[in-house]
Amino acid sequence: MVAQTKAERQAANRLAHFEKRQAERAARGPRGLAESWIERARAIAATREEAARAAGQDPAAAWNDLARTVSTWVSRYEA
Repeated sequence: MVAQTKAERQAANRLAHFEKRQAERAARGPRGLAESWIERARAIAATREEAARAAGQDPAAAWNDLARTVSTWVSRYEA
């Protein structure tokens, strides 16, 4: 058994949780998958916010990128 750091265990647990939820939502079709990816994007943005703050970088960068991406999608499909 390979020793893991706390960060590695947390990352593995997050991935396992995401994969389980994604499989459950995939059974509901494209809408379920979209919900899963949106949830994952929010989790990643929150993690990046914390890491950026700790590194003295812009904590809003990942959120701004996510907001631009969603805005572009909305622009394409909004009536």
